[in-house]
Amino acid sequence: MDELNSNPIKQFESWLDEALKTDMPEPTAMNLATSTSDGRISSRMVLLKNIDERGFVFFTNYESKKAHDIAANSHVALCFWWGSLERQVRIEGVIEKVSIEESNEYFSSRPRGSQVGAIASRQSMIIEDYQTLCDQVESVEKQFAENSKIPRPDYWGGYRVVPDSIEFWQGRPSRLHDRLRYKRLADVDWGIERLSP
Repeated sequence: MDELNSNPIKQFESWLDEALKTDMPEPTAMNLATSTSDGRISSRMVLLKNIDERGFVFFTNYESKKAHDIAANSHVALCFWWGSLERQVRIEGVIEKVSIEESNEYFSSRPRGSQVGAIASRQSMIIEDYQTLCDQVESVEKQFAENSKIPRPDYWGGYRVVPDSIEFWQGRPSRLHDRLRYKRLADVDWGIERLSP
């Protein structure tokens, strides 16, 4: 890889910026893998909403299956795939809730329909049929007048994945791909290892 940044967060931001300039759908989509206390693995796609030196942030329902998995085991993995660029980024680390202030700020920035949906949908819960969900949405819309502020429910907020390993994979001809892994050495220091493809 050319011009590799010694800071993996800066390297990630550079690759993400390039992905955002393409026409690929949802370049901020990332696979989140969690596991339960009995070792069963579960994965799903979530959207990256913020990144800084502390880690990678997404928002969800704190009563969802993923949240129950996280409560049982705080070790998680993320994976980004940008096919048209032949790039993958794998991230491993521990996950923590973001501050109430961060969750409130992001919730208030969401479109009103998304705010209503976050309240109406008890994510991962079994419902009788789709109409049940539509009825719940209608009920929430009636609860809040059109111009009133919708408060963030306590069961909805953000998580931050604090990385201890970040691997960058760049596709190359003849399957001689570039693989570089950053490993956290201390709070602010990272080591870089080249891996065989």
